[in-house]
Amino acid sequence: MTPRSQPPLIVKILSEQASTLLPKWTTLLKQNGILATGRIKETELATQCRTVLDLLATAITAAGLDVPAPPYQPLRDLLADISRSRAIQGFSPSETASFVFSLKPPLFEAIDAAKGTDDATALRAVQDVTRLIDALGLHTMEVFQKSREEVIVRQQREIAELSTPVVKLWEGVLALPLIGTLDSQRTQIVMENLLESIVAERAEIAIIDITGVPTVDTLTAQHLLKTVSAARLMGADCIISGIRPQIAQTMVHLGVELNVVSKATLADAFAVALRRVGRTVAPLKTVHRQQPVG
Repeated sequence: MTPRSQPPLIVKILSEQASTLLPKWTTLLKQNGILATGRIKETELATQCRTVLDLLATAITAAGLDVPAPPYQPLRDLLADISRSRAIQGFSPSETASFVFSLKPPLFEAIDAAKGTDDATALRAVQDVTRLIDALGLHTMEVFQKSREEVIVRQQREIAELSTPVVKLWEGVLALPLIGTLDSQRTQIVMENLLESIVAERAEIAIIDITGVPTVDTLTAQHLLKTVSAARLMGADCIISGIRPQIAQTMVHLGVELNVVSKATLADAFAVALRRVGRTVAPLKTVHRQQPVG
């Protein structure tokens, strides 16, 4: 390999000064506050830094500055694991990036302190270190960003599932209270939860309560109709409750027709559902009067 593809000064520093680089790097990270939140222990941080230095020395000896090369794969995998862990632990992008970029100052200091190094060699070494650490830092941030997006998507799905519970009101009668905006993704979750509950409970009536839905536009109405149609295919009729006056006016203005029984309150919808399944609710005194005297 040419000196350019395998910088001898960097190799020498990493192999001979690792014991000096490690404490300087970890000290700088601690000064930046990485341990302040208590999300990572000092021993874990030291282990991560030591392993990075070992893998970096091995990779740069074998492949120079070619970060995408196979010898760098173990190092890239380690940095990816660290990035995913940081994303799950709630570290910020700057906190995660500083883990890699904080290695620059100790390396620059080691280059400056190297004996018998001419200015041209030192300058080239600084440029090589900058290019190398920047490449590793960008890799770290790409994985971190992707991991954070995955965490956010998973959390959104979990919140959506928690916010769309299916409640059994009576034998054969289910209620699905909706809160918040009803978009395409959430409609799918609503539909899945409702259909599974219809099958599990052998329900005849499903009440979809939209009291907690702030607005109902054409798109929201389409999502509701999809849910109603899916429930009907499973053998359950639907009743929509929670139609407030302002929502009714908006739907009339937009020309939206739900083509399904709707009621102003959940109580009214429940009364209709009970009649459909042949049940009624009456005061206890009335029931006692109707009982024959033995």
